[in-house]
Amino acid sequence: MSQPRAIPGRMRREFASFYVDSYPAVARALSVTLGDPDLGTEAADEAMARCYSHWSKVQQYENPAGWVFRVGLNWARSLRRRLARRPTGHRSEAEVEPTVADPEIHRALMDLDVALRGVVVCRFLLDWSVKQTAEALDIRPGTVKSRTARALESLENKLYHYKNER
Repeated sequence: MSQPRAIPGRMRREFASFYVDSYPAVARALSVTLGDPDLGTEAADEAMARCYSHWSKVQQYENPAGWVFRVGLNWARSLRRRLARRPTGHRSEAEVEPTVADPEIHRALMDLDVALRGVVVCRFLLDWSVKQTAEALDIRPGTVKSRTARALESLENKLYHYKNER
């Protein structure tokens, strides 16, 4: 990674405010999307560091947290690919603590492909619009809608008994 750029005091304060407001939600969203709380936190840390380096540009985006989420997700995917090529040192998903309190919901989410899980997390955990989700994941709004529909159908099939309990 390149050297962090020095930013003026006012911009540092704006970034600090953004960090305090956005970090917890982005870190949790990455943890759920990736299925690993430690990797999610590490990805959020890396993405926020990169955001700081590019704050003069990122702060102008409609959804800077979406940029951070996408950068963190891409970084984590890249890390996983590099670790997968190594013979040892990678934890299996069975060793990872659940990122959602209800184990059945956690399993149903983890059964989703990461692309579908990312859309669900952005739309429902982060409460982002279709447009914000599309920008954060660098996909088209129609893709967000179709992935959301597929993910919800899958979740509904796996969690149908919750619906019947009400």
